[in-house]
Amino acid sequence: MPYTPILATLGYVTRGDEVLLIHRNARPEDTHLGKYNGLGGKLDALESPVECMRRELAEEAEIQPTRLILRGTVSWPGFGKQGEDWFGFIYLIPEWAGTPPAANPEGALSWQPVARLLNNELPLWEGDKYFLPLVFDQDARAFDGIMPYKGGKPVSWRYERL
Repeated sequence: MPYTPILATLGYVTRGDEVLLIHRNARPEDTHLGKYNGLGGKLDALESPVECMRRELAEEAEIQPTRLILRGTVSWPGFGKQGEDWFGFIYLIPEWAGTPPAANPEGALSWQPVARLLNNELPLWEGDKYFLPLVFDQDARAFDGIMPYKGGKPVSWRYERL
């Protein structure tokens, strides 16, 4: 069977040793309800991953990235609430312009210490703890990973540096 994942972006906007996160707490039906996450979303049909990331940052945080670093990709077979497959382009955004609002329609935006994110001190998707260290480490090489999900939980994780 061909692999036809939903394509998405996930970006981590930084300011010094802090990262801008969304606390998905605004919509009760949200699959991500209660979790903290980076910014991003699904690609539109005629947009590249970078264009999607730029659009999502403008929509969700009212900022314009001036530097995007592709840190890696992750394939999430079975991740969706109906078992849909997802494939994400993961970015670090160390330079940007604008002023993020306190919230958007999906939830509250807040600056959190990167250490809290990496130490798993926030409610995150269980699988985030596997790839987030690769997003924030000093290795300049991008990573490519696969994290199959079953029943809302990751069942394995493997990656390689490119």
